[in-house]
Amino acid sequence: MEENVPTMPVFMDPETGFLASKQETGNEWELFKENVRPLKRGRNVKLLNDSLKSHADIQIRNSLIDTRRKLIKAIDEYEGEDPLKPWLDCIKWVQDAFPPGGDCSGLVVIFEQCVRTFWHEERYKNDLRYLKVWLEYAENCDDAEVVYSFLDTNKIGERHSIFYIAYASHLESKNKIRTANDIYELGISRNAQPIEKLKSAYKSFFARTMNRPKASEEELMETRQPVRSFGTILARGDSGNRTLESSDISRKRPKQDGPTGASLKVFKETSTMARSSLHQSEPPKTDLKPWPTLGARAERNKENNAIPAKWTSNKIPQRPVHRIGGAAAPPCIEVFVDEECSEPHNLSSEGGRSSALQLRNKDGNDLKKETELLKENPLRHFPPSSLR
Repeated sequence: MEENVPTMPVFMDPETGFLASKQETGNEWELFKENVRPLKRGRNVKLLNDSLKSHADIQIRNSLIDTRRKLIKAIDEYEGEDPLKPWLDCIKWVQDAFPPGGDCSGLVVIFEQCVRTFWHEERYKNDLRYLKVWLEYAENCDDAEVVYSFLDTNKIGERHSIFYIAYASHLESKNKIRTANDIYELGISRNAQPIEKLKSAYKSFFARTMNRPKASEEELMETRQPVRSFGTILARGDSGNRTLESSDISRKRPKQDGPTGASLKVFKETSTMARSSLHQSEPPKTDLKPWPTLGARAERNKENNAIPAKWTSNKIPQRPVHRIGGAAAPPCIEVFVDEECSEPHNLSSEGGRSSALQLRNKDGNDLKKETELLKENPLRHFPPSSLR
Protein backbone atom coordinates (compact mmCIF):
# COMPACT_ATOMS: atom_id res chain seq x y z
CA MET A 1 0.00 0.00 0.00
CA GLU A 2 1.18 3.48 -0.78
CA GLU A 3 1.72 5.78 2.17
CA ASN A 4 0.38 9.32 2.04
CA VAL A 5 3.32 11.69 2.48
CA PRO A 6 2.24 15.05 4.00
CA THR A 7 3.07 17.96 1.73
CA MET A 8 4.90 20.95 3.14
CA PRO A 9 3.18 24.37 2.82
CA VAL A 10 4.66 26.56 0.11
CA PHE A 11 5.62 30.07 1.23
CA MET A 12 5.55 32.71 -1.51
CA ASP A 13 6.68 36.30 -1.53
CA PRO A 14 3.96 39.00 -1.83
CA GLU A 15 4.52 39.52 -5.56
CA THR A 16 4.28 35.82 -6.39
CA GLY A 17 1.23 35.45 -4.19
CA PHE A 18 -0.48 38.36 -5.91
CA LEU A 19 0.19 36.87 -9.36
CA ALA A 20 -1.02 33.44 -8.23
CA SER A 21 -4.28 34.88 -6.88
CA LYS A 22 -5.10 36.33 -10.32
CA GLN A 23 -6.58 39.37 -8.67
CA GLU A 24 -7.48 42.24 -10.99
CA THR A 25 -6.72 45.81 -10.00
CA GLY A 26 -7.31 49.09 -11.75
CA ASN A 27 -4.70 51.46 -13.09
CA GLU A 28 -5.88 54.47 -11.12
CA TRP A 29 -2.63 54.57 -9.17
CA GLU A 30 -0.61 54.93 -12.37
CA LEU A 31 -2.87 57.71 -13.62
CA PHE A 32 -3.05 59.83 -10.44
CA LYS A 33 0.10 58.96 -8.50
CA GLU A 34 1.47 62.51 -8.78
CA ASN A 35 -1.62 63.77 -6.92
CA VAL A 36 -1.40 61.30 -4.02
CA ARG A 37 -0.10 62.74 -0.79
CA PRO A 38 2.47 60.42 0.83
CA LEU A 39 1.87 59.04 4.32
CA LYS A 40 4.50 57.81 6.76
CA ARG A 41 2.55 54.65 7.51
CA GLY A 42 2.07 53.87 3.81
CA ARG A 43 -1.12 53.15 1.87
CA ASN A 44 -3.21 50.15 0.89
CA VAL A 45 -3.09 49.90 -2.91
CA LYS A 46 -6.55 48.36 -3.25
CA LEU A 47 -8.18 51.05 -1.09
CA LEU A 48 -6.12 53.68 -2.92
CA ASN A 49 -7.38 52.52 -6.33
CA ASP A 50 -10.97 52.49 -5.08
CA SER A 51 -10.58 56.03 -3.75
CA LEU A 52 -9.01 57.35 -6.93
CA LYS A 53 -11.97 56.09 -8.95
CA SER A 54 -14.05 58.90 -7.41
CA HIS A 55 -12.46 61.33 -9.91
CA ALA A 56 -14.58 59.84 -12.67
CA ASP A 57 -17.44 58.14 -10.78
CA ILE A 58 -19.95 60.40 -9.03
CA GLN A 59 -21.52 57.52 -7.11
CA ILE A 60 -18.22 56.60 -5.49
CA ARG A 61 -17.67 60.23 -4.59
CA ASN A 62 -21.08 60.48 -2.95
CA SER A 63 -20.50 57.24 -1.06
CA LEU A 64 -17.22 58.63 0.31
CA ILE A 65 -18.98 61.75 1.54
CA ASP A 66 -21.73 59.64 3.15
CA THR A 67 -19.15 57.47 4.91
CA ARG A 68 -17.38 60.56 6.18
CA ARG A 69 -20.67 61.90 7.52
CA LYS A 70 -21.31 58.59 9.34
CA LEU A 71 -17.86 58.67 10.94
CA ILE A 72 -18.48 62.22 12.13
CA LYS A 73 -21.81 61.14 13.56
CA ALA A 74 -20.08 58.25 15.33
CA ILE A 75 -17.78 60.77 17.03
CA ASP A 76 -20.75 62.58 18.57
CA GLU A 77 -22.47 59.35 19.59
CA TYR A 78 -19.39 57.73 21.18
CA GLU A 79 -19.81 56.92 24.89
CA GLY A 80 -16.70 54.84 25.60
CA GLU A 81 -13.72 55.47 27.85
CA ASP A 82 -11.45 56.80 25.08
CA PRO A 83 -13.23 59.61 23.18
CA LEU A 84 -10.05 60.29 21.16
CA LYS A 85 -10.29 56.92 19.38
CA PRO A 86 -13.21 57.76 17.02
CA TRP A 87 -11.41 60.96 16.05
CA LEU A 88 -8.29 58.99 15.12
CA ASP A 89 -10.36 56.49 13.12
CA CYS A 90 -12.04 59.34 11.23
CA ILE A 91 -8.70 61.04 10.49
CA LYS A 92 -7.13 57.80 9.25
CA TRP A 93 -10.09 57.04 7.00
CA VAL A 94 -10.14 60.56 5.50
CA GLN A 95 -6.42 60.35 4.75
CA ASP A 96 -6.96 57.03 2.92
CA ALA A 97 -10.22 57.97 1.19
CA PHE A 98 -9.00 61.38 -0.04
CA PRO A 99 -5.41 60.68 -1.22
CA PRO A 100 -4.77 64.14 -2.73
CA GLY A 101 -5.83 65.82 0.52
CA GLY A 102 -6.76 69.37 -0.33
CA ASP A 103 -9.52 71.59 0.95
CA CYS A 104 -12.38 69.33 -0.21
CA SER A 105 -11.26 66.50 2.07
CA GLY A 106 -11.96 68.55 5.21
CA LEU A 107 -8.84 67.14 6.86
CA VAL A 108 -7.59 70.45 8.23
CA VAL A 109 -11.00 71.20 9.74
CA ILE A 110 -11.09 67.75 11.37
CA PHE A 111 -7.58 68.30 12.76
CA GLU A 112 -8.63 71.62 14.27
CA GLN A 113 -11.84 70.19 15.76
CA CYS A 114 -9.95 67.27 17.29
CA VAL A 115 -7.16 69.27 18.93
CA ARG A 116 -9.61 71.93 20.16
CA THR A 117 -11.81 69.29 21.79
CA PHE A 118 -9.12 67.84 24.08
CA TRP A 119 -6.60 70.64 24.63
CA HIS A 120 -7.82 71.26 28.22
CA GLU A 121 -7.95 67.59 29.31
CA GLU A 122 -4.98 66.52 31.38
CA ARG A 123 -5.08 62.83 30.39
CA TYR A 124 -4.41 63.66 26.74
CA LYS A 125 -1.72 66.33 27.19
CA ASN A 126 1.05 63.73 27.09
CA ASP A 127 -0.75 61.20 24.92
CA LEU A 128 1.45 60.44 21.92
CA ARG A 129 -1.57 59.89 19.65
CA TYR A 130 -2.96 63.32 20.49
CA LEU A 131 0.45 64.95 20.02
CA LYS A 132 0.79 63.45 16.54
CA VAL A 133 -2.54 65.00 15.55
CA TRP A 134 -1.19 68.39 16.67
CA LEU A 135 2.01 67.90 14.66
CA GLU A 136 0.08 66.91 11.53
CA TYR A 137 -2.12 69.96 11.99
CA ALA A 138 0.98 72.16 12.25
CA GLU A 139 2.37 70.72 8.99
CA ASN A 140 -0.79 71.82 7.16
CA CYS A 141 -0.68 75.42 8.49
CA ASP A 142 1.23 78.36 7.08
CA ASP A 143 2.43 79.56 10.49
CA ALA A 144 3.37 76.36 12.34
CA GLU A 145 5.42 78.27 14.91
CA VAL A 146 2.21 79.56 16.50
CA VAL A 147 1.04 75.98 17.01
CA TYR A 148 4.34 74.87 18.57
CA SER A 149 4.33 77.88 20.88
CA PHE A 150 0.78 77.01 21.94
CA LEU A 151 1.83 73.44 22.77
CA ASP A 152 4.78 74.67 24.81
CA THR A 153 2.65 77.19 26.71
CA ASN A 154 -0.05 74.64 27.60
CA LYS A 155 2.48 71.84 28.32
CA ILE A 156 1.15 69.51 25.64
CA GLY A 157 3.57 66.76 24.62
CA GLU A 158 6.41 68.04 26.79
CA ARG A 159 7.46 64.48 27.72
CA HIS A 160 7.95 63.32 24.13
CA SER A 161 11.08 64.01 22.11
CA ILE A 162 9.16 64.10 18.84
CA PHE A 163 7.69 67.46 19.86
CA TYR A 164 11.07 69.11 20.38
CA ILE A 165 12.51 67.59 17.20
CA ALA A 166 9.60 68.86 15.09
CA TYR A 167 9.69 72.29 16.77
CA ALA A 168 13.44 72.71 16.34
CA SER A 169 13.37 71.44 12.74
CA HIS A 170 10.75 74.04 11.86
CA LEU A 171 12.83 76.81 13.46
CA GLU A 172 15.91 75.60 11.60
CA SER A 173 14.02 75.78 8.30
CA LYS A 174 13.21 79.41 9.18
CA ASN A 175 16.93 80.04 9.81
CA LYS A 176 16.35 80.60 13.57
CA ILE A 177 19.38 78.63 14.65
CA ARG A 178 19.74 79.98 18.20
CA THR A 179 16.09 79.41 19.05
CA ALA A 180 16.24 75.88 17.61
CA ASN A 181 19.29 75.14 19.76
CA ASP A 182 17.40 76.35 22.84
CA ILE A 183 14.50 74.03 22.02
CA TYR A 184 16.83 71.03 21.79
CA GLU A 185 18.43 71.91 25.11
CA LEU A 186 15.00 72.39 26.69
CA GLY A 187 13.90 68.92 25.61
CA ILE A 188 17.10 67.33 26.93
CA SER A 189 16.74 69.15 30.27
CA ARG A 190 13.16 67.83 30.57
CA ASN A 191 14.38 64.30 29.78
CA ALA A 192 11.92 63.85 26.92
CA GLN A 193 11.56 60.23 25.81
CA PRO A 194 13.11 58.59 23.94
CA ILE A 195 16.08 60.69 25.02
CA GLU A 196 18.48 58.83 22.68
CA LYS A 197 16.48 59.91 19.66
CA LEU A 198 16.48 63.53 20.84
CA LYS A 199 20.23 63.53 21.52
CA SER A 200 20.92 61.99 18.11
CA ALA A 201 18.81 64.68 16.41
CA TYR A 202 20.59 67.37 18.42
CA LYS A 203 23.97 65.95 17.42
CA SER A 204 23.02 66.06 13.73
CA PHE A 205 21.71 69.59 14.16
CA PHE A 206 24.96 70.65 15.83
CA ALA A 207 27.00 69.14 12.97
CA ARG A 208 24.91 71.01 10.40
CA THR A 209 25.29 74.32 12.19
CA MET A 210 29.06 73.88 12.48
CA ASN A 211 29.35 73.27 8.74
CA ARG A 212 27.35 76.39 7.94
CA PRO A 213 29.55 79.37 6.97
CA LYS A 214 29.45 82.14 9.55
CA ALA A 215 27.93 85.35 8.28
CA SER A 216 30.40 88.23 8.19
CA GLU A 217 29.60 91.79 9.18
CA GLU A 218 29.29 92.79 5.51
CA GLU A 219 26.70 90.06 4.86
CA LEU A 220 24.74 91.10 7.93
CA MET A 221 24.72 94.69 6.69
CA GLU A 222 23.54 93.54 3.26
CA THR A 223 20.61 91.65 4.76
CA ARG A 224 19.34 94.82 6.36
CA GLN A 225 17.12 97.05 4.28
CA PRO A 226 19.07 100.05 2.98
CA VAL A 227 17.45 103.44 3.64
CA ARG A 228 17.21 106.10 0.95
CA SER A 229 16.89 109.79 1.50
CA PHE A 230 13.48 111.17 2.51
CA GLY A 231 12.97 108.12 4.74
CA THR A 232 12.02 105.64 2.00
CA ILE A 233 13.15 102.05 2.33
CA LEU A 234 14.38 99.89 -0.48
CA ALA A 235 12.81 96.49 -0.94
CA ARG A 236 14.84 93.37 -0.24
CA GLY A 237 14.67 92.30 -3.86
CA ASP A 238 16.11 95.60 -5.10
CA SER A 239 19.06 95.53 -2.73
CA GLY A 240 19.74 91.88 -3.53
CA ASN A 241 19.65 92.53 -7.26
CA ARG A 242 22.02 95.46 -6.91
CA THR A 243 24.54 93.46 -4.93
CA LEU A 244 24.35 90.66 -7.49
CA GLU A 245 24.85 93.11 -10.33
CA SER A 246 27.82 94.74 -8.62
CA SER A 247 29.41 91.34 -8.02
CA ASP A 248 28.86 90.33 -11.66
CA ILE A 249 30.39 93.61 -12.87
CA SER A 250 33.43 93.11 -10.67
CA ARG A 251 33.86 89.60 -12.07
CA LYS A 252 33.57 90.80 -15.67
CA ARG A 253 36.21 93.51 -15.25
CA PRO A 254 39.36 92.53 -17.16
CA LYS A 255 42.53 92.19 -15.18
CA GLN A 256 45.28 94.71 -15.89
CA ASP A 257 48.23 93.30 -17.75
CA GLY A 258 51.70 93.83 -16.44
CA PRO A 259 53.01 94.50 -12.94
CA THR A 260 50.89 96.39 -10.47
CA GLY A 261 53.57 99.04 -9.87
CA ALA A 262 53.87 100.05 -13.55
CA SER A 263 52.95 103.60 -14.55
CA LEU A 264 49.72 104.28 -16.43
CA LYS A 265 49.77 105.76 -19.94
CA VAL A 266 47.79 108.99 -20.22
CA PHE A 267 45.97 109.55 -23.51
CA LYS A 268 46.57 112.96 -25.11
CA GLU A 269 44.31 114.28 -27.86
CA THR A 270 46.12 116.07 -30.68
CA SER A 271 44.80 119.10 -32.51
CA THR A 272 44.27 117.23 -35.80
CA MET A 273 42.14 114.57 -34.07
CA ALA A 274 40.05 117.26 -32.36
CA ARG A 275 39.42 119.03 -35.70
CA SER A 276 38.43 115.81 -37.48
CA SER A 277 36.03 114.86 -34.69
CA LEU A 278 34.53 118.39 -34.77
CA HIS A 279 33.89 118.15 -38.50
CA GLN A 280 32.29 114.75 -38.10
CA SER A 281 29.95 115.89 -35.30
CA GLU A 282 28.67 119.01 -37.16
CA PRO A 283 25.58 118.33 -39.32
CA PRO A 284 25.63 119.43 -42.97
CA LYS A 285 24.21 122.84 -43.71
CA THR A 286 21.76 121.44 -46.25
CA ASP A 287 19.83 119.64 -43.47
CA LEU A 288 19.09 122.89 -41.57
CA LYS A 289 15.58 124.22 -42.20
CA PRO A 290 15.18 127.88 -41.21
CA TRP A 291 12.04 129.19 -39.44
CA PRO A 292 11.44 132.60 -41.01
CA THR A 293 8.56 133.88 -38.85
CA LEU A 294 6.97 132.99 -35.50
CA GLY A 295 3.47 133.84 -36.68
CA ALA A 296 0.98 136.32 -35.34
CA ARG A 297 -0.54 136.11 -31.87
CA ALA A 298 -3.87 134.89 -33.24
CA GLU A 299 -2.14 131.94 -34.91
CA ARG A 300 -0.28 131.01 -31.73
CA ASN A 301 -3.51 131.08 -29.66
CA LYS A 302 -5.67 129.17 -32.12
CA GLU A 303 -6.47 126.44 -29.55
CA ASN A 304 -8.47 129.00 -27.52
CA ASN A 305 -10.78 130.03 -30.36
CA ALA A 306 -13.64 127.72 -29.37
CA ILE A 307 -16.78 129.63 -28.47
CA PRO A 308 -18.24 128.58 -25.08
CA ALA A 309 -21.81 127.27 -25.10
CA LYS A 310 -24.41 126.44 -22.49
CA TRP A 311 -24.19 122.97 -20.96
CA THR A 312 -27.92 122.87 -20.29
CA SER A 313 -28.57 122.23 -23.96
CA ASN A 314 -26.81 118.81 -23.78
CA LYS A 315 -28.76 115.92 -22.30
CA ILE A 316 -27.26 112.65 -21.04
CA PRO A 317 -29.25 109.61 -22.22
CA GLN A 318 -30.77 107.67 -19.30
CA ARG A 319 -31.10 103.91 -19.07
CA PRO A 320 -34.69 102.67 -19.30
CA VAL A 321 -36.02 101.39 -15.95
CA HIS A 322 -38.94 98.98 -15.93
CA ARG A 323 -41.12 99.66 -12.89
CA ILE A 324 -43.94 97.29 -12.01
CA GLY A 325 -46.31 98.15 -9.22
CA GLY A 326 -44.62 101.27 -7.97
CA ALA A 327 -41.06 102.21 -7.15
CA ALA A 328 -38.54 99.38 -6.92
CA ALA A 329 -36.69 98.85 -3.63
CA PRO A 330 -32.99 99.69 -3.67
CA PRO A 331 -30.59 96.69 -3.60
CA CYS A 332 -29.38 95.55 -0.21
CA ILE A 333 -25.80 96.43 0.69
CA GLU A 334 -23.86 93.51 2.06
CA VAL A 335 -22.07 94.46 5.28
CA PHE A 336 -18.48 93.27 5.48
CA VAL A 337 -17.63 91.25 8.60
CA ASP A 338 -14.02 90.49 9.37
CA GLU A 339 -13.64 86.79 10.18
CA GLU A 340 -10.73 87.37 12.56
CA CYS A 341 -12.47 90.13 14.52
CA SER A 342 -15.75 88.28 14.87
CA GLU A 343 -16.19 86.30 18.05
CA PRO A 344 -15.35 82.62 17.64
CA HIS A 345 -18.37 80.39 17.67
CA ASN A 346 -18.89 76.76 18.54
CA LEU A 347 -16.22 76.81 21.21
CA SER A 348 -15.96 73.64 23.22
CA SER A 349 -16.51 74.07 26.95
CA GLU A 350 -14.28 72.38 29.47
CA GLY A 351 -16.92 69.82 30.41
CA GLY A 352 -18.24 68.90 26.95
CA ARG A 353 -17.13 67.68 23.58
CA SER A 354 -17.25 69.53 20.28
CA SER A 355 -19.97 68.50 17.87
CA ALA A 356 -19.56 71.36 15.39
CA LEU A 357 -18.31 69.35 12.40
CA GLN A 358 -20.54 70.33 9.50
CA LEU A 359 -18.95 68.65 6.48
CA ARG A 360 -21.73 68.36 3.95
CA ASN A 361 -21.49 68.09 0.20
CA LYS A 362 -23.40 71.34 -0.36
CA ASP A 363 -21.01 73.24 1.94
CA GLY A 364 -17.96 72.71 -0.27
CA ASN A 365 -17.27 76.44 -0.70
CA ASP A 366 -17.68 77.10 3.03
CA LEU A 367 -15.39 74.19 3.83
CA LYS A 368 -12.72 75.52 1.48
CA LYS A 369 -12.98 78.99 2.99
CA GLU A 370 -12.74 77.62 6.53
CA THR A 371 -9.68 75.56 5.57
CA GLU A 372 -7.92 78.63 4.15
CA LEU A 373 -8.71 80.66 7.27
CA LEU A 374 -7.37 77.91 9.54
CA LYS A 375 -4.17 77.67 7.53
CA GLU A 376 -3.60 81.39 7.98
CA ASN A 377 -4.63 81.47 11.66
CA PRO A 378 -4.58 77.96 13.19
CA LEU A 379 -5.85 79.13 16.60
CA ARG A 380 -8.66 81.37 15.40
CA HIS A 381 -11.36 79.37 17.29
CA PHE A 382 -9.42 78.96 20.53
CA PRO A 383 -10.34 81.10 23.55
CA PRO A 384 -7.93 83.96 24.32
CA SER A 385 -7.17 82.47 27.75
CA SER A 386 -5.48 79.47 26.11
CA LEU A 387 -2.96 81.65 24.25
CA ARG A 388 -1.31 83.09 27.38
